[in-house]
Amino acid sequence: MTDLRASIFIDQLQPQTLAYVSTWMRGSLPRARMAAQIIEIAPGLDIEALTDVVLKSADVRAGLLVVERQFGTLQFHAHSTAEVHAGAAAVLRSLGKTMNDIEKPRILASKLVTRVEDQHAFLMNRNKLGSMVLGGESVYLLECQSAAYAILACNEAEKEADIKLIDMRMIGANGRLYLAGTEADVRNARGAAEAALRLAGAG
Repeated sequence: MTDLRASIFIDQLQPQTLAYVSTWMRGSLPRARMAAQIIEIAPGLDIEALTDVVLKSADVRAGLLVVERQFGTLQFHAHSTAEVHAGAAAVLRSLGKTMNDIEKPRILASKLVTRVEDQHAFLMNRNKLGSMVLGGESVYLLECQSAAYAILACNEAEKEADIKLIDMRMIGANGRLYLAGTEADVRNARGAAEAALRLAGAG
């Protein structure tokens, strides 16, 4: 039986979130402000059949398809919000599930590190894929489950605060998010990110 770990609707992809995921997308690249849906399931191979269902049921473009040992992830997008919703509805029909069957996100860790030291910033930057942390900036760190919810947290944080996206991992067992900026901005980002996860049912 397929476990629906996440089905996440994003109303408008924000510029940094979009630019970050586009660096490793191998499918069709979305444009800024497009609507998108992210599906995460287990076992991973089942995502191939669901991708077929989505692309035959709605006028959407697939940007990301990842099959891991345990989990599978699909991201698709369109100019039309209605088409994105149609693709998501087709997934539920195919699996015989409702929105109530989707696993709720869990916040596993939430940390705010203020006025990062230069050495610490250097260490963070060795593993980053996005912008760079500078000494003296503050950093918001989030770990969540399922992993795909990291992109929702990132996108909503970017809407609300003037922050830099340092790193965002949305594939695997857990999701991780690193955001940097002034202390006030990263506090606002944390509020927006975690409010979005709570709205999605985070405990």
